Amino acid sequence: MLSLIETKDLTITFGGHTAVDGVNLTVKENQFLSIIGPNGAGKTTFFNLLSGQLAPTKGEVFFRGENITKLSPTFRTRKGIGRSFQITNVFPNLTVLENVRLAVQSQAGIRYKMFSHFKKFKNLEDQAVEWLKMVMLDNKKDTLALNLAHGEKRKLEIAMLLALNTEVLLLDEPTAGMSLEEVPAILEVIKKIKAKGDRTILLIEHKMDMIMDLSDSVMVLFNGRLLATGTPEEIMKNETVQSAYLGGLYDERAIEA
Repeated sequence: MLSLIETKDLTITFGGHTAVDGVNLTVKENQFLSIIGPNGAGKTTFFNLLSGQLAPTKGEVFFRGENITKLSPTFRTRKGIGRSFQITNVFPNLTVLENVRLAVQSQAGIRYKMFSHFKKFKNLEDQAVEWLKMVMLDNKKDTLALNLAHGEKRKLEIAMLLALNTEVLLLDEPTAGMSLEEVPAILEVIKKIKAKGDRTILLIEHKMDMIMDLSDSVMVLFNGRLLATGTPEEIMKNETVQSAYLGGLYDERAIEA
């Protein structure tokens, strides 16, 4: 497998606090990598460095061998790196279909045209519907995004990332804020994306059963440093990781503390 993302000595400091400290990581093409660590370990900050929301104090980020450290989030998305956030990021006053159609339109390079009716671009709408089917939201295509349940907004956000033809999906706690009833649906969506085998997925998540079920490999951050990498089974048995969690990964209360 090809190396898709690589970080070299990636570091960011806020005042006297080093949030990400010299992280060296290589992510292979079509790999499913989960990132875990206690609260404050630097997981979301690391995502912000990969997606361009933050600029590193030191170190570099590479995508397909190209140094993208100084590229903006917009240009990184165009390169193929898509990012979801802990708080959903959709257009609330547009319908579900319109949200995804705008992403398809952006990917196709078609700018907004004031005097052109959207039905002139029916092929774009058809593509949008296909992405909605992928995330099981096609039955809600005419619903305003603001009227969706929280879990449905999460699925819509993922559909928009897919519609941008991003090669890499950075999913930051996709189940955050969901009820227990909503979690299986988002899990099924992520499984469907993984099964297609054409995306590289980096996931931040606290639910260890989800990580064990989905991940090819797991990266552990602790105090901003890369503590360990390995298969889910290797990480679960790693005594250093268990010690960092003050009781071990087997106790989810320790993870979420």
